[in-house]
Amino acid sequence: MKCLMCKQSDPRPGLTTVALERGEFSLVLKNVPALICPQCGEAYTDEATATRILESANELEDAGLQVVVRSFVPKRI
Repeated sequence: MKCLMCKQSDPRPGLTTVALERGEFSLVLKNVPALICPQCGEAYTDEATATRILESANELEDAGLQVVVRSFVPKRI
């Protein structure tokens, strides 16, 4: 799969940081597993990881937190 942004390289497995903002709520997750383009740095998470990130964001926002920075913890099966 070529990178959708730069169309130059094949993304490789690695870790990235994801930042989400909704109104007054901000979430920064570090060490998120993703495919990362070595040319431009664009990161792609799989569907399960993206779903987990959004679920975490919803839970933390519902808890009334405004700014959260933490490491991503993969769900254990």
